[in-house]
Amino acid sequence: MDTPESQSIHKSLVIKRQNLIRWLQEAAQEERQVNLGPLSEQAVQTHLETIDHALRKAEDGSLGICEVCKGPIETELLEMNYTARFCLDDLSEKEKRLLEYELELSQAFWQALLPQETPQIPGMELAVFSQPAQIVGGDYFDFPRFPQEGAGLAIADAAGKGLSASMVMASLKTALNALVPSSASPAEVLQGINRLFVHNIHMTTFITIFLGCYHAQSRTLTYSSAGHNPPLLVRPGAGPGEGVRWLSPTGAAIGLVEEGSFTEARVQLQPGDRLLLYTDGVTEATNAREELFGTQRLEAFMQAEAAQEPKELVRRLRQRLDEFSGNQPLADDTTFLVCALTE
Repeated sequence: MDTPESQSIHKSLVIKRQNLIRWLQEAAQEERQVNLGPLSEQAVQTHLETIDHALRKAEDGSLGICEVCKGPIETELLEMNYTARFCLDDLSEKEKRLLEYELELSQAFWQALLPQETPQIPGMELAVFSQPAQIVGGDYFDFPRFPQEGAGLAIADAAGKGLSASMVMASLKTALNALVPSSASPAEVLQGINRLFVHNIHMTTFITIFLGCYHAQSRTLTYSSAGHNPPLLVRPGAGPGEGVRWLSPTGAAIGLVEEGSFTEARVQLQPGDRLLLYTDGVTEATNAREELFGTQRLEAFMQAEAAQEPKELVRRLRQRLDEFSGNQPLADDTTFLVCALTE
């Protein structure tokens, strides 16, 4: 199989492989630990082996050949999943129905728009700031509605910047809008998104995402995090060592490893709590000495300012980041969301 379509797939696989190797070589140890969640770097190596296997098949002409009829696999199917082994005619009825559903989700790259206003969530006030480093960016936040009155809190970051990262986020929004309303849990949603994206030929990068479901009546937040920067929960007035909690990842970033799995965690919130969701543009902001703003400065800021209302807290964090960076233009997309628990 040597067609313009197969050459395009081969090119995308090469780019995907280069991006993963670059991440392995350049990402700081702390960043690796966050992005991988509970997994090890061996999971990335396994993903690279799958890509290498597909590249070998592309180079010897066997990629995209159905194992049953020996005919070509449809390009649309192969772009969705470069590990596809069967053409449409040789898929089961169940597999065909699932494929139709996934194709509908994957064809909407340009439909994403960030929310224009924050939703009304009982017992919670919200404020948000989001600014791309370029005209468009790869940061994303949203408030999808889970079944049974669960309020969604989502923040995500596609590795990279600009138009390509923005296109990935458009696809992510479409997937979230389709999966959340019918899903029982954040982990189930992330599992579905990973299944859609991990072998999609258009996904030449990876995505970190934190997805939470807040139930106002019980004040509980159930969340699953795919390699995303740990949100920071600050409880004003708590005892020494008790007022800060980082919500660690529960799985690896979407598209980073071959076998992604996601668990959930639950946190009990109470009036006065401040929860900060953010992308790495916050902690990786740099000053003139090329020092990172980092998690320690972020934690100190939140502890000092936790009594502020969300809009004021957002304003002060923007000001703090500007002062730290010497009012230089943003080097990376920057998004942060403050959630304040009320009476």
